[in-house]
Amino acid sequence: MLFEVSRAELVDLFGEGRLSTLPATAFPPAAADTEGARLLQTVGVPTGTLRLRAPDEESGRLALLREVVAVDDFVDPAAGEWPVIGWLLNAHLALDPGSGRVYAVDPDEETARELHTDVSSLLQVTLRLQRLLDRFTFGDDDEEADFERLDREVDRIRQETSGTDPLPFRDDETVWSVVGDEIAMGQRFAGDSPGARSRRG
Repeated sequence: MLFEVSRAELVDLFGEGRLSTLPATAFPPAAADTEGARLLQTVGVPTGTLRLRAPDEESGRLALLREVVAVDDFVDPAAGEWPVIGWLLNAHLALDPGSGRVYAVDPDEETARELHTDVSSLLQVTLRLQRLLDRFTFGDDDEEADFERLDREVDRIRQETSGTDPLPFRDDETVWSVVGDEIAMGQRFAGDSPGARSRRG
């Protein structure tokens, strides 16, 4: 694992009710016992920016990549068997059980880009950005200074992440880069968060 992320840490930050996990039975046999799948089963992710995919009601399994996008042009011929674990912006998130990497798959362009070296990186970026969204507060006096402070916080997350895993923020086109830009512009704050309340006055 690139990052140490524990269930206890997430519970302390977000509470049990804000965490989403996937059952072991949702994964295909080739993926169920991988480190990434175990993290999604036991640690989970905070709800909000990232959404885990719900398993199919009948089979109880996650959709496979070949079931949601055409995968004929992907470099890895096994990509069609990767489970789709979540959704971020306009991209399906697929787990490659062989390498442990997480891919962002654009269903319109039918492209797959490496987004995380492993699932621990996915959890770490999600928790850092979600914690910022949950806790950041705009002041009463200087809006420009507040946005500068918010931009610095987002940039700090980018830098700290990239020092360990360069994939999530490797260029301006990754889905996490877009999410980070939106947060820095004051978007994505939930209506009941301190940031949203302080902007409403």
